[in-house]
Amino acid sequence: MNWFIELFSEESVPHSLIVISLVSASGLALGRLKLFNFNLGIAGVLFTGLAFGHFEITISSEILHFLREFGLILFVYAIGLQVGPGFIHAFYHHGILLNILAATIVLLGALTAVSIGLIDNIPIAAIVGLFSGATTNTPSLAAAQEVLGGLPTIDAETLKLPGMGYAVAYPFGIIGIILSMLLIKRVFNVMIHHEADVFSRIQRANAQAPVWKDLTVENSNLNHIAIGEISFFEAMGVVVTRILHDGQVHVASIDSRLHTGDSIRVVGSPKQLAKLKMLIGPEANVNIHDISSNLYTGRFVVTNKKAVGQSIAHLRALFGVTISRIHRPDVEFTPTGAMHVHFGDELLAVGSKEGLAGLEEMLGNSLETLNHPQIVPIFIGIGLGILLGSWPIWIPGMPSAVKLGLAGGPLIIAIILSRIGNWGTMTWHLPKSSNIILKDMGIVLFLAAVGLHSGDRFIDTLIHGDGFYWMACAALITLLPLLLVGFIARLFFKLNYLSLCGLLAGSMTDPPALAFANGLSPSPAVSIAYATVYPLVMILRIMAAQLMIILLI
Repeated sequence: MNWFIELFSEESVPHSLIVISLVSASGLALGRLKLFNFNLGIAGVLFTGLAFGHFEITISSEILHFLREFGLILFVYAIGLQVGPGFIHAFYHHGILLNILAATIVLLGALTAVSIGLIDNIPIAAIVGLFSGATTNTPSLAAAQEVLGGLPTIDAETLKLPGMGYAVAYPFGIIGIILSMLLIKRVFNVMIHHEADVFSRIQRANAQAPVWKDLTVENSNLNHIAIGEISFFEAMGVVVTRILHDGQVHVASIDSRLHTGDSIRVVGSPKQLAKLKMLIGPEANVNIHDISSNLYTGRFVVTNKKAVGQSIAHLRALFGVTISRIHRPDVEFTPTGAMHVHFGDELLAVGSKEGLAGLEEMLGNSLETLNHPQIVPIFIGIGLGILLGSWPIWIPGMPSAVKLGLAGGPLIIAIILSRIGNWGTMTWHLPKSSNIILKDMGIVLFLAAVGLHSGDRFIDTLIHGDGFYWMACAALITLLPLLLVGFIARLFFKLNYLSLCGLLAGSMTDPPALAFANGLSPSPAVSIAYATVYPLVMILRIMAAQLMIILLI
């Protein structure tokens, strides 16, 4: 049995692995337990980590630091890839409001923390730790400690205060955000599935997903004119897929000529098709699809690297088919001839059996390939994110540079890369199942490391001195801004509850709260709101912590 005792008592690679595994497994099991219809979810890993750390079943600080940062990088990078395709749309439609609300939460939190410190004579060094822990923002703690350590009058005992305050405040920081979400849900009697449906409907309406109409050509100016010569089709983002001429249905191409009395099937956004009726003619009294016995439709996924980057016009000409729609994550649109296909695109095409078979072979259409992630782009993306996060940003008046950190950098890079889609034959597409594994593995490692690191001094800080009082102060720093802004956002701005949860989690830069909110519904609303406010909030929290030290010590 000596080997078993040594496994838990002596530092080694197996020791580190088994401790982190036990913390993670027991924490996930704890998170599933329900009390009053509430469970901790993935945040249970933090509390098992605290328990293991309290009983000195832990691992070396160097390994803990690596696991914490690496786990956080994996989590935010996966989040960025998930929300990236819908991020730009979300920012233009809701981003300004969300960022104003998130900045208000940061400002209220900082004012609450400073007010508590001045009224109760709590050292500002401890207040900064409470502010960072209550808002679950580790980079702000690190930035404050860096500034604090550079002051000539600060002694070693004062340097310990931010860390102690952070350890006391952090656990309730996570619980406080979750409690705020649940309280708002209860007060406004929110139905999660209804909120998800509303968000989905709004997304579809704003995206203007393509629809089809059969129109009869009555405009004599279009008689004997080739489709490729009619400029408004391309300008309006409309595709002609089939032509009914003299009782025969033909696949449309740029060389196909229209004749008065023909019926054509057009695909595009509802608004554009409504305008098109005035240019072409009324809706046809026949359904062209029903009499297209010689034409077929097919949906094919781009998985062949040779097809990536090919233009729609080239594919149409090569196989004599019409490509009427392209579906990418969270968006569907009608393509123009100049557009290029990306890995993972789903194309809806119309043509002959032979033409569609050739197109399918060219595109690949292999679900096995689609579901097999490319590993190299993941590490390239993470590396670029670390470079961006480590880049010092100098702001006038600040004594030291501000950095996005190892969370902000990878998140922004992932959003950018997901928008790019492809780089030659390399794709940033990550299958949904792979994204979930990457995201969950990252947050579990992060929480386990934080718990193990804080567990040894958590109980001692809590029981001795002003630990419980500090915790009460931290609870106020957490809850007051969240509840005030949350109620205003829901009551006056009618913000979708799932987006509101993403806002609250993002305003605290809190991955566990994001994981909890994501567990409420599979809707992307939570993650999109989180990613929308995260970069600004990260910078503001770092600046706020540094300003507290500079101005008040």
